[in-house]
Amino acid sequence: MEENNLQCSSVVDGNFEEVPRETAIQFKPPLYRQRYQFVKNLVDQHEPKKVADLGCGDTSLLRLLKVNPCIELLVGVDINEDKLRWRGDSLAPFMGDFLKPRDLNLTIILYHGSVVERDSRLLGFDLITCIELIEHLDSGDLARFPEVVFGYLSPSMIVISTPNSEFNPLFPSVTLRDSDHKFEWTRMEFQTWALYVANRYDYSVEFTGVGEPPAGAENVGYCTQIGIFQKNGGRATEACVSEQHDQHVYKAGLTMFPRLVLIFHPQAVLLPHLPKMLRLQVFTTSYPSLQQERFFKLVLVNEVSQQVESLRVSHLPRRKEQDGEQGDKPKDIGGSKAPVPCFGPVFTEVEKAKIENSPKPFCVGDKFFVPLQRLLAYPRLNRLCANEEMMRSVIADSIPLSSDGSAVVTDLCNYFDEQFEF
Repeated sequence: MEENNLQCSSVVDGNFEEVPRETAIQFKPPLYRQRYQFVKNLVDQHEPKKVADLGCGDTSLLRLLKVNPCIELLVGVDINEDKLRWRGDSLAPFMGDFLKPRDLNLTIILYHGSVVERDSRLLGFDLITCIELIEHLDSGDLARFPEVVFGYLSPSMIVISTPNSEFNPLFPSVTLRDSDHKFEWTRMEFQTWALYVANRYDYSVEFTGVGEPPAGAENVGYCTQIGIFQKNGGRATEACVSEQHDQHVYKAGLTMFPRLVLIFHPQAVLLPHLPKMLRLQVFTTSYPSLQQERFFKLVLVNEVSQQVESLRVSHLPRRKEQDGEQGDKPKDIGGSKAPVPCFGPVFTEVEKAKIENSPKPFCVGDKFFVPLQRLLAYPRLNRLCANEEMMRSVIADSIPLSSDGSAVVTDLCNYFDEQFEF
């Protein structure tokens, strides 16, 4: 549950409005943000590729994690279908994601279903998060929860957060923090349960938390207690995953990509024997990335064009000084130093040396030539392209090249130069 940034909104039935403002504990940043940031920091540290959030609610954590470059599959599961239906669109790619594609593919999927149901589509994950989830489970579901998450899904890492009931006396008029909570544990109760589960399913566990208590109440511990479980021996083997396949119980049916474009998921046709309730909505979206040929080409062509234009513009003042001195003889315009681009990043000394040692741009008449080897010396282009042949094959049908294909060719002067008196 989320805490208000002015007053704790985790009082039963929202009666926090009756609590005097000066007596309410305030968390800065709000406690729910601290929990999400804790997970994000963990993702930054361990760089998981496949992440699932069980009990994803309004998808706030998924929206925070989707910007992480290491994640390639991000899944949310929740029992509240209305939240998934209305919040799914916020996870779709925006215009900026197309203008600057990710390095790696990213697929985001929302499933409607219970976290205590086995679904093979969540097998083989690197990280599963359960943020403020277990306290909403009744005794039967709580008993099944470890069997499904730890035993069946068995990801490399599991993060579970839950309220620390020892902190509750610091809140005015709080017994349970939410009317839907079935229980709230002390630190000892949570750690006893977590250690038992970890031992049974071959995990190690560390305990921490977020939401520090006020001065003088340090003995109650964090407001939210967190257990970080790591599978002993790392990720489940492919053999283990392949033995438990094709158990699909989460509701499925719709795909979205790009924004506001819907098509029926093929499973709605391939699985006619499933009950109708199991073929309802699922949200799926994919992000553009440099692993996709069309987006890689767009980015590379744009980067090459920008770098060539930067070099061309930086040469114009020197060209006016040299104009008429050498006729149509090729002019080496590199000088003793690498041309300084009109825009772009500042280069390190090592990068500058690499640029200076590469083939220099030159002019023939009113044409400006930039060798591909020169372009590959610039860090951003070098990161995109492994070699000259790769660059040439990608840009050849979009950017003019010299007759031997070794350089980009463009007009030295254009209409805009005359307008702005370069």
